[in-house]
Amino acid sequence: MLPRPPYFEDVAILLMRLLVALIFITSGWDALKDPQARAKDTGIGTGFAILLGWAEALGGLGLVFGVLTQFAALGFIIILLGAIQKKIFAWHIGFYGENTYGWDYESLLVLMNLTIVATNGGAFTLLKWDLFR
Repeated sequence: MLPRPPYFEDVAILLMRLLVALIFITSGWDALKDPQARAKDTGIGTGFAILLGWAEALGGLGLVFGVLTQFAALGFIIILLGAIQKKIFAWHIGFYGENTYGWDYESLLVLMNLTIVATNGGAFTLLKWDLFR
């Protein structure tokens, strides 16, 4: 068995947080740059597109800096479940999609965020509030 480097799990969680943050910050930024286009693409109102854009951007920053990571990850799970619901029931898209993207990507992000919730963001955080203690 290979020896485990110190903080191996915490570094892995940090890298996962940074990847999830990058995905949501860029998505939120795109929504805030052109909320009308995001609203039209997703079939939601412009005001809701702006709200989601801010939630994605601010939640992503929370993950980057390790501030209330469980809340940010739970918020992302809610957003992702809404996207999955829309793809399955409104747009009738399969898991891998047919002519467009499926909901496999969102499913992976749900599990990544669930891991962040379960680990409270790992050791490398600035502000923790453990929802499960």
